[in-house]
Amino acid sequence: MNISSQFQIGKFGVTPGVIDALSLVLKTHKHVRISVLKSSGRDKEKMKTMTQQLIDGLNFKTKNTHTARIIGFTIILRKHAK
Repeated sequence: MNISSQFQIGKFGVTPGVIDALSLVLKTHKHVRISVLKSSGRDKEKMKTMTQQLIDGLNFKTKNTHTARIIGFTIILRKHAK
């Protein structure tokens, strides 16, 4: 069974609060689907930057390995075991 959670990123982009909330969700979920809203700009290069910020922040905060995949304007974030 594949359990996932959903998040949204708005006009403020990736903030420390977003990283904290995602790290809490990833304690109980393996996948997180993050929708990037129109208010954040919806630029492909900005999406890649946000994705890298999420991965770097989560890897630093949780000491786990995380990977991401961009599909349209959705980021699929996955946690890997230590």
